[in-house]
Amino acid sequence: MPPLSLAVMAFIFYLGAASWQGLTLARRVPPRAMLVRALSLVGLLCHLPLAATLLARGDSLLPGLSTSAVLASAVAVLVLLLASLVKPVLNVATGLLPLAGLTLLLAVGLPSPERGTGLTPGIALHALSSALAFALLAIAAIQAVLLGIQNQALRHHHIHGVVQSLPPLTTMERLLFELIWAGMILLTLSIISGFLFLDNMFAQHLAHKTILSLAAWVIFATLLFSHHRLGWRGMRAVRWTLGGCAVLLMAYFGSKFVLEILLNRG
Repeated sequence: MPPLSLAVMAFIFYLGAASWQGLTLARRVPPRAMLVRALSLVGLLCHLPLAATLLARGDSLLPGLSTSAVLASAVAVLVLLLASLVKPVLNVATGLLPLAGLTLLLAVGLPSPERGTGLTPGIALHALSSALAFALLAIAAIQAVLLGIQNQALRHHHIHGVVQSLPPLTTMERLLFELIWAGMILLTLSIISGFLFLDNMFAQHLAHKTILSLAAWVIFATLLFSHHRLGWRGMRAVRWTLGGCAVLLMAYFGSKFVLEILLNRG
């Protein structure tokens, strides 16, 4: 099946799952977790062949923009589906799944530059830990948005609609910090494995990624330390989470976009 057809099908299934969960949050339809997971899984099954096709193009040291976008969004959807089996995080699907579908549609039309260095086990560890870290912290970002909405609504005594459908505020905050802790462990592994297995983490094509990844690590580490020692929570935690995720997004995709799209360098 042509890549664009697969991307469109994935987008449709993702949008269907996100729409149902969004209507559930708005209390317009009853909760149907199995339906949301099933639609998301079908979308993911359309998504994965595109990731495999992009990975098969040439011998890659580190994936380009299109491959990175497709892989990261697939991993994020998979992590969300697995996490939703044990934690009440399925509401994140409302924001994550449409973004994953849009990312897939955009990535299909982007160039996938060839590179000529083989994928060693060490670099595979770096790539996998990076993808998982980004997935968990992206989920944390959407969880933070939901927590921010809930926080503001409760502050203004608006207790109807979406707020009634969300777990209690303490549960939402605990989930947020659990996601950040898991993401931080994997981000630390990604940074360490990068220094160990990549020739030069501060080479020209990796300098921005390295510096921004370290900056994101510092932001999340500060948030976790301050939450534990100073009691940071609420909107302060939301802002720091979104700030750290924005820096990480620039680290993973910003330099690739500049080099591959704006400067047309593989």
